[in-house]
Amino acid sequence: MLLGDSRSGKLADNIAGFGRALRRAGVKVDSQRIALAKEAALAVGISEKEDLSAAFEAVMVSREQDRMVFRELFDVYFQDPKVANKLLAQLLPSAEGRAEPSKRRPRVREALAPQKAFGQQAKPSTEDQKVEFDAAMTASDIARLQHADFNALSATEYRLVERLARDIKLPLPVFASRRSRPAASGARMHWPGVMHQAARTGGELMHLPRLQRREQALPLLVLVDVSGSMERYARLLLAFLHAATRRHPHRDVFAFGMHLTDLTPAFRQADTDEMLAHASLAIEDFAGGTQLGASLASLREHHARRLVGRRTIVLVITDGLDTGEPADLARELAWLRRRSRRLLWLNPLLRFDGYAPLARGAAVLHAHAHGMLAVHNLSKLEELAASLAALMKK
Repeated sequence: MLLGDSRSGKLADNIAGFGRALRRAGVKVDSQRIALAKEAALAVGISEKEDLSAAFEAVMVSREQDRMVFRELFDVYFQDPKVANKLLAQLLPSAEGRAEPSKRRPRVREALAPQKAFGQQAKPSTEDQKVEFDAAMTASDIARLQHADFNALSATEYRLVERLARDIKLPLPVFASRRSRPAASGARMHWPGVMHQAARTGGELMHLPRLQRREQALPLLVLVDVSGSMERYARLLLAFLHAATRRHPHRDVFAFGMHLTDLTPAFRQADTDEMLAHASLAIEDFAGGTQLGASLASLREHHARRLVGRRTIVLVITDGLDTGEPADLARELAWLRRRSRRLLWLNPLLRFDGYAPLARGAAVLHAHAHGMLAVHNLSKLEELAASLAALMKK
């Protein structure tokens, strides 16, 4: 096995470089984990690649979703000479046929891409970024990103898709309130308007003003899962909801993991980036476990007045991988369903064909929700408004 320049024996430098590559791939690796990796290499030796990989994985990976990225990046970064020769042969021009596209994960490809030195290129202006986006993104690229799963995007693609998600509209269903306003048509006569009309025309009535009930958007309550399995979806969906419901008069947002966090103050920020910064400071259990039952109990005990007169639309954004007791979750979901107009489950796992909610928490949530919708790519977010309207009519 080759560890970089074996003639000079730069083992520590290669491990540090591998840690930086993991960070570029989105794996949370700090200097302490890199130091533990160096100690693990001294403990197990470098004679067996499998042993070294297992030792590095034990000290450098803390999230299940990063394991496959780590293993693929380790195999490429610490290459066997035979594997390196095969990869080199694939890069050489051939007389016929077409080269197969790389099957590496987007996060691995970006981590292995050449990095520009700090300060090498000035940060482009907003106009330059817009021109570069228009010139570089072809129709096929945009179509691919429209249907790409958020969890499979590279870091650059993820930032771009997050910006695109902020432009998607989410018109919510409306209801006729008790308040009325003057209009050309309506069920009741607007008698003050009739008298004013008669006074202006000398007693002659040219038309009869009417009263029409005002239309208001239904109150919205959003519960966003910020556990480890939802990490790649949570930030992007929070940005989407903040931009799409900016003008909503009654909007409450909560994050839940091991406990409930009120994000409504953060959502009052006008700028989406500022909202994300405030939300990251408020959420203490980000990328942890999931206790939806306990979080709903906290909602019932401390924030029950946020549910307005059984008119509220409740959106629960989670993959349903709950670690609490199903009985507690069923009891809290039953209470939430009684207090809301519609309880809708937005599930990113619907990206898998033939998905069925077989996990304990998922089965309980599926039994109490009025409907389940997909939110794993941009196209599904664009279809969300129509899907909500269809479910409201049932």
